Amino acid sequence: MPQIQKIHHVAYRCKDARETVEWYGKYLDMDFVLAIAENQVPSTGEPDPYMHIFLDAGGGNILAFFELPTRQPMGRDPNTPAWVQHLALEVDSVDALMETKARLEADGIDVVGPTDHTIFKSIYFFDPNGHRLELAANTGTAYMSKRLDEVKWDMLHEWARTKKAPEHTRWMHDGSTAGHIPE
Repeated sequence: MPQIQKIHHVAYRCKDARETVEWYGKYLDMDFVLAIAENQVPSTGEPDPYMHIFLDAGGGNILAFFELPTRQPMGRDPNTPAWVQHLALEVDSVDALMETKARLEADGIDVVGPTDHTIFKSIYFFDPNGHRLELAANTGTAYMSKRLDEVKWDMLHEWARTKKAPEHTRWMHDGSTAGHIPE
């Protein structure tokens, strides 16, 4: 079986391709790298005109969107809470996170956060298409990562049995120093 090298691109639907390119460029500094437009779907042959745009998300990662003008308006999965489905993008610092928050809020975009997840801080907001985005800045330590790695399988197995949150990583949320390097 081939080893996956990386995610080639992740694609979402958008309401307006040009608006989406401009918004992601303005607020997230993503460059517009490619546009593909067809009047029929290459994989199925179905007649369905679309514009497929690609944005540079850094580090060889591509975020893509489809504008589908002949389809019904976009919707959300009514059985999934709005906070669940989101795209998390990493920034290089908490300062960059806060600068983006200020730029978004200055233009009237609602932002939740920063939220402290112990190993990273993040903000949440919606793009003009209704997709929830998270910007995250790492704040964890190598020791924290090691502690999390040591319990991941135990947590997964316990969750599979009980469907209740395991307590293995309680230190992330209870204010204790258990996840920090011992003295």
